Amino acid sequence: MMSASAKTFENVKTLILSAHKNTTSRDKVNFYNSWADNYDQDVALLDYRAPSLAANIISCHFTGDREAAVVLDVACGTGLVAKQLKQFGFGHFVGIDGSEAMLKLARDSRLYQDLKQSLLGEGTLPVQCADSFDVVVIVGALSDGQVPVAVIRELCKSTKPGGYVCMTTRSNHDNLEYKSALELELKQMEEEGLWSCVQATDVEDWERAVSEQEDGYISGSVYLYKKLQL
Repeated sequence: MMSASAKTFENVKTLILSAHKNTTSRDKVNFYNSWADNYDQDVALLDYRAPSLAANIISCHFTGDREAAVVLDVACGTGLVAKQLKQFGFGHFVGIDGSEAMLKLARDSRLYQDLKQSLLGEGTLPVQCADSFDVVVIVGALSDGQVPVAVIRELCKSTKPGGYVCMTTRSNHDNLEYKSALELELKQMEEEGLWSCVQATDVEDWERAVSEQEDGYISGSVYLYKKLQL
């Protein structure tokens, strides 16, 4: 086994490309279970900026009591987003992820008051009731082959009226069709009066490209929506 400190970007690139061959949700969970121990170090090699970008946008717009606010971190992984939001004064986190190994590391971080294992898109979110959370955030999971676009209605449902939903997605070639479907659903939900767009930001240097067809950095987008008072 190669030590984490000896890994290079090329090693991580090979690992991620191998994950693209996983087709079933169980295969994907097994991949993340096996990746968990090296995940933080590997995404650092990717220069993965989504967690900090999402946390910055949430912090810029949230005006309530951050220590008391309850944040639902969907597809929380090892806790990268919660770690960033903690630096901005948020203190109460509930996490959901499909990988038990990732959840163990999130538990070890002591950032979360509650953690639940759930495969997104297979049934409703495992949270107590609708209108529960001041902030709902999903970083990294909204992409082709990962989480169905329909999940964002569950995110909105879980948010308190007046609360925020923050989402990210990649803009690389392999994800353009998914991103178009996502943005169509975001707009449709806005037209239905469920929420309003607070900020949508395109970011050029999102993370280092791993696809054989792309070089340098790929781009991505961060969306922040505010749930309307019905």
